[in-house]
Amino acid sequence: MSAAQGAFGRKGWILFAIMSVVWGITYLFIKEAVGSFSPPAVVAGRTLLGGLLLLPFAIRQGALKPALKVWPWVLAFGAVEMAGPFLLLSHAESQLPSGLTGLLVATVPLFAVIIALFRGDRSALSPVRLGGLLLGFVGVAVIVGGPGLFPHGTGAFIGIGEIMFTALLYAIAPFIIAHKLADVPSIGTITFALLAVGVAYLPAALLTQHQVPTLRASVSLLLLGTICTALAFVAFFALIGQVGPVRAPLFTYVNPVVAIILGTILLGEPVTTGLLIGFPIVLAGCWFAATGGRLRPKPGTIPAAEGFPTTAPVALPKRDVLERDVTTPGGSPSTE
Repeated sequence: MSAAQGAFGRKGWILFAIMSVVWGITYLFIKEAVGSFSPPAVVAGRTLLGGLLLLPFAIRQGALKPALKVWPWVLAFGAVEMAGPFLLLSHAESQLPSGLTGLLVATVPLFAVIIALFRGDRSALSPVRLGGLLLGFVGVAVIVGGPGLFPHGTGAFIGIGEIMFTALLYAIAPFIIAHKLADVPSIGTITFALLAVGVAYLPAALLTQHQVPTLRASVSLLLLGTICTALAFVAFFALIGQVGPVRAPLFTYVNPVVAIILGTILLGEPVTTGLLIGFPIVLAGCWFAATGGRLRPKPGTIPAAEGFPTTAPVALPKRDVLERDVTTPGGSPSTE
């Protein structure tokens, strides 16, 4: 990572704010979409829309051919980053508030620490990071066990299980990127994976969609596919190009705040005592488990919050590749 990366300039902060909001409102759009779309239809819709939107850029940059050469790993990435999580989130939000969903997904860094530990990253056993790991799980327990947080019943507990499994999948995906897809242009990986997932889910979407979608749900699905899927991935890689892969994912700690605020204001979702107490506990635990309490990591290391081992450097896409991935038709880097 160059000296210029890792420091937030004006463009970096703009992209950080975009990602904090865009992936924070994802849960609101999912909640609205599943009101009249089946979960498989939501997955097929958002991935096909996102993939088709990015396809011209991927073709123009010649990014699909490198992705096709390693197609098994691109499909594996699509499965753990998109196919599984998108379906699980869509089904879970038919049972749970969108704010709670966003908060529980923020446990991704906790699972990433555990994965890194199993891969031999002994730094996860440092007192601060281990304490953060335990603190995060305490926060989740407070939220889940808090009175009045969600409708009690089998469906609610299944929904929570689905979200936690989603967080685990999100923690696994960066390992595939780091070790198997580091040399593939990101827009090629994203486009190929989105289209593959969309085509795979299309039959299930057609078989399970039994009602005419409402205008509100249709607009939500459109925004979910264009803004929260296609443009969000482009903005994410642009952010990596600006501040480096170490600090870019820190916006995930802000996403739940956006999700909870929007869920409360727009959907009338409850803010309970358990949520108020557990929410800051989870965020604090994630922060300490992922970073060890440091704003800047030690030179040559990558925190487990991103899913990379911290004991050795990882081959990451070069800055010029990232910038080329996020260019607009005119050739200038995109900030959207």
